[in-house]
Formats: sequence, structure tokens, C-alpha cells
Amino acid sequence: MLDLIIKNARVVRPNKQHIDLLDLGIKDGKFTKIAPEIKAEDAKKVIDAKQQLAFPGLVDAHMHTGIYSHLSEDAITESKAAAMGGVTTSINYMRTGKYYLYKTGPYADFFPEVLDISNGRFHVDYAYHLAPIRYEHREEIEMLIEKFGVTSFKIFMFYGSHGLHGKSSKGSQNEFLMTPEGEQYDIAHFEFIMRAIQKAMLANPDKKDEISLSLHCETAEIMRAYTEIVERDKSLTGLRAYSASRPPHSEGLAIFIAGYLAHETDCANINLLHLSSKKAVDAALMMEQVFPHINFKKEVTIGHLLLDYDSPAAGHAKVNPPIRSRENVEYLWQCLLDRKLDWVVSDHACCSAEFKKDPNDPENIFLAKSGFGGTEYLLSGLVSEGSKRGMSYNHMAELVCWNPAKRYGLRSKGDIALGYDADVVLFDPHESFVVRAAESESAQGYTPFEGVELNGKVKSTFLRGNLIFHNDEIIGEAKGQYLARPY
Repeated sequence: MLDLIIKNARVVRPNKQHIDLLDLGIKDGKFTKIAPEIKAEDAKKVIDAKQQLAFPGLVDAHMHTGIYSHLSEDAITESKAAAMGGVTTSINYMRTGKYYLYKTGPYADFFPEVLDISNGRFHVDYAYHLAPIRYEHREEIEMLIEKFGVTSFKIFMFYGSHGLHGKSSKGSQNEFLMTPEGEQYDIAHFEFIMRAIQKAMLANPDKKDEISLSLHCETAEIMRAYTEIVERDKSLTGLRAYSASRPPHSEGLAIFIAGYLAHETDCANINLLHLSSKKAVDAALMMEQVFPHINFKKEVTIGHLLLDYDSPAAGHAKVNPPIRSRENVEYLWQCLLDRKLDWVVSDHACCSAEFKKDPNDPENIFLAKSGFGGTEYLLSGLVSEGSKRGMSYNHMAELVCWNPAKRYGLRSKGDIALGYDADVVLFDPHESFVVRAAESESAQGYTPFEGVELNGKVKSTFLRGNLIFHNDEIIGEAKGQYLARPY
């Protein structure tokens, strides 16, 4: 006896060329029968999908939960926003230092507290990427893999001498990162992180393909110089000014550094995060050619695909790297269509409106905090704009389901197939809606996508066979589980 049958679903599978009308049989949270016809009497419950598209549950592989609000609050509200967008697995960046828990010390002490706060609060399944900030964190990488199932790590390349929101004064970054006196967050530190990860891959051959390092690629020295130039030049304001202060070639140069360090250390699995510009993508493609033995993966965000720097959202759309020109946006789309980019994420960071404008100088983009939410629009945004450009639904499922799941060790996520977790999104591609922040489950209170019309809407989200979102409402209590990887 099955627990649930979802009947009459137009199933969208990654790595396929077609969409099939199928029934989905679910038992104990897994797909156990998939066929053109499953008898209704074979299940305790039957739901008619009415020939809506059925995507695998989305894997939003780049979220920041607990960055501007406490994790205990953010985990609830922002995972609800994820569920309404069809996301069933969120992978969240976490680090020591200011923001997040405002604590430092070894991850052996820090991460159990993160897990304890998270437990019972997420409405979707969740995992964490961790950033080795202190020198001692490099020695904990093998322990984090083996004890906690953390297989993905992150470097913020600009943190050494440039602030999260703009330029920083001498010494402020050590205070921001809460690093011990004498420790430097610099290229040498990045090298030794890579060496530690490569060592962990050798020690865990069964997991080596799923252990990876992600990099936020921007060059602090370039950004510092250009920020000073832009602040003196009053002809640029808003998002155009912020883009000019963190120019695309600062991304490209950082990618070259990251690529060479990966080669030098034989750190084989490198993820280049939220590429925002032609120069960044071209640099990544060049590194693939120069170092073919390094497995580079390339990420883009839905924000960089939907917005350009002339957006009326202005400071609400401040993010790192910045929102770019329309020419860069269209180049990103073309690279997606050409399969030169590997997955699409939200880079969701719930940042309330009070942090987005300085009350004494509200038009000054450099005083606004960086980041915004968007996980709830990940699938609708991709379908709406991707369909206009001829992208197939199957390709979309690869970008937001299969590819990130496989890279990050989520072995039973990302597809609708026997034995996989029964994560399903029922999606109506014909229903359009206008984005309104007031209708989101997020606590952010605004969105840079306000007023944008998107074609295609999530109608129902199932997590391991449990209905967690339906017809604009969150259903039931938080059922998300921590995913120790490989999962």
C-alpha cells in the first residue's frame, strides 16, 4: 500500500529530452512506483496533478540563513519562502565572525550550536557550506566531513581588505572576521585551505567527487581603488555606481588567482560562485582550458538574470557581486543556453529594508547593506525568462535540481526517479503573477523584483511526500531535516 499517489503529472526530468504524463507512487518518503497508470486503490491518499508540470524539488545551493536576523528566526521564515518557490533543499553558507551567530572559535564548538538552533525550524531539508576563516579551521576540514557530513567549503576572496558592504579601514576586517592577532585572511590562507581540502579528498576516496571548494571571486585591491574613484565622481549613482566600484575585471582577476591556486594545490573540485559578468564567465572558461584537470563548476543567480543596473529597485538590489548592465545579463542567459554555466541559485539573504538605506543619506548606495532574498522566485523566474529564450524544461531541471544535487553530495535529490526522495513541485506554466513582497513568506518586507510579472507559478510543493505548500499557503509544521552528506 502506497502512502500517496500523485496522478496525471507531466513529469519534468533532468537529462531527458521529453516530458511524460505519469503517476507517481510514494511510500516512506521515496518514489517507489512511477508509471503511466497506478491504481488509486493502491494508495492511502491520491492527489490529481491535473496535468501540471512536476519538477523535482529544487536544490537552492546558495542561501544565507541567519545573516541579518538570528538563525532561529530566519530558519523559519526564509525556509517558508523557499517552499513557496518550489525549493525542497536549501544549502546555506555559514561562517564564524560577525553576522550569523557573532561568534568565533573552532567549528567543533560552533557548528553543533548551528545544528541545534536549526533543528525543528526548517520547512525544507537543509545542509550547510562552511567557510574556514581562522587558521585552526583548516585542520578541522576532515573532521567536518567525517563527523558532520559537511562536504563543501567557501572562500570569500575579498574579505582580507575590503568590507562586506564597501571599503573598510585598516584592521577592520580582522575585527569583522574575529580572527586572532597575527592571522591573515589572504591568498596564502586560501592556498592552505585548498591543500587541506585536497588532503581530505585523498583521505575520503568514496566522497572525493562530492568534496568541493566554492569561491566568491572579487579582488579587494581593485575594488578599493575603484570605490575611491567612483565616490569622487558624482556622475554615477545607485546600482551603476556600485557596479563601477566593483568592476567586472575584479571578478576575472580573482578567478585567475583561484584557478591557478587550484592547479598548484591539486584541489580538483572548484565552484565559481554567482558569476555576474561577461568578463567573469570568460575568465572561468579560460581557466577550464588552461587547467582541464580541475573540475570547475560555474554558478549564476536569479537576481543577476532578472535585474540590470537600471532597475527601479535601486538600493534594494545591492548585492555582491553587483547587478550589472543589460548586456551582461543577456550574456549570462546565452551562456546558460549554451550549457556553459552549471546551476542557478537565489543567493538568498533576507536583509530588511532598514538596512538598505541610511536614514541620513538614503540615496548613498555605499551605505546600504548587501544582499536580498529571492528563493521564492527561483523557479518562476527561470521558467519565465528561460522560456522566452527557448530553454527546455528539462534543461531547467538540470540547472536548479540535478546539477547542484550531484555536485554537493545529495545523492537522493534532484530527480523524479525510483529510490529518490519524493520531492515534487507542481507548477502551472500558464499562470502568470505580479511579484508583491506582501505576498511572500519571507520576513524581508520588500523585494527588488516588486512589480515584475513572471509567467509560471508554483502551485504545490512536496517534501519527501509531505505537502508543505499549496495554493499560496504553507501547510503543516516544519518537517525539514539536516542532510549530512553524502546524503
